[in-house]
Amino acid sequence: MLLRLDLQLFSDEKTEKATPNKRRDARKKGQVAKSPEVSSALTLLFSFSFFMIGGKSFIEGCLNIYRHSFQEYLLWDLSISSTQLLFNQLLWDVTKLVLPIFAVVLVAGVLANYMQVGFMFNVESLKMNLGKLNPLQGAKQIFSMRSIVELIKSIMKIVITSLIVFLMIWKQKNELFSIGEKNLYDSARFIGSLTVKIGISIAICLVALAAADYFYQWFSHEKKIRMSKQDIKDEHKKMEGDPLIKGKRRARQQQLAMNRMMQDLPQADVVITNPTHFAVAIKYDFETMAAPEVIAKGKDHIALKIKEIAKENKIMTVENRPLARALYAAVEIGQPIPEELFNAVGEILAYVYYQEGRYKGMMA
Repeated sequence: MLLRLDLQLFSDEKTEKATPNKRRDARKKGQVAKSPEVSSALTLLFSFSFFMIGGKSFIEGCLNIYRHSFQEYLLWDLSISSTQLLFNQLLWDVTKLVLPIFAVVLVAGVLANYMQVGFMFNVESLKMNLGKLNPLQGAKQIFSMRSIVELIKSIMKIVITSLIVFLMIWKQKNELFSIGEKNLYDSARFIGSLTVKIGISIAICLVALAAADYFYQWFSHEKKIRMSKQDIKDEHKKMEGDPLIKGKRRARQQQLAMNRMMQDLPQADVVITNPTHFAVAIKYDFETMAAPEVIAKGKDHIALKIKEIAKENKIMTVENRPLARALYAAVEIGQPIPEELFNAVGEILAYVYYQEGRYKGMMA
């Protein structure tokens, strides 16, 4: 009894990798290996890289809005039409200024998600789950291993970003102390350049942290979807009983058999036809075969295909309606003909050999 219980417990342990079917089901439910840190890190990196490359244009755009506001817009007469025109002009200028930033952020977010899970649209995650409102379940999540990992990850991000900011500012402390001696443009350029450098440095460190977090999420996901030996057996039984799976497997087997049959057909000695509904290809080698064998057979469109291939390979076709029907019904592909059909098949083979001017051993 104890041995049976131990075996049952062992079979229920989640020790096996998930099957492809289990992975598909998990993906449909939105259960994939994904780290939110990858999206935030890449977004930060792309954004500051954009400012490093196009920061000068962004600043010039801001200055143009500033100049137009104080050198042109303030001189306009105050009216409803001028106010509408002013609003439209400012809206267009600001849109041109921030639209590239939004595009960079969008590309970074899409790229980060595609790199992790590929293209996936899942409606399951949009459904309301009242179980998430359970306070007991929430308390378990607070004190779970995932919460501890998230806490450690947050502390690491705070420490890393703070350390980077401190070191880079400390390195530039002399210039910061003398910033009051510079003009407005040089001061803004220095602050902007320092900010971009700090942002890129932080983003690079966060990308490395995000990569480590992604591997942790992948390991956690793989562990979560593990299956027991019993689960795999149950899934296999379920798939075996699925009519759709059986139908696909049967169709695949029939296709393979058809391809193999058509490959063997050029080796036939004769094709016996109905003439339109049935076709049976016979092969006989007296040195290696005890009796002639059926190497291909078919009805309707398959029979037409057999006759076409026989014509292409110059294989003689003989019409014999009762014999063609009997062979099709009684003999499977790869099997010898039954004894009661020896004489009828032998006569046809003898006729074929005579017409082709060659000799093969005849059946006794």
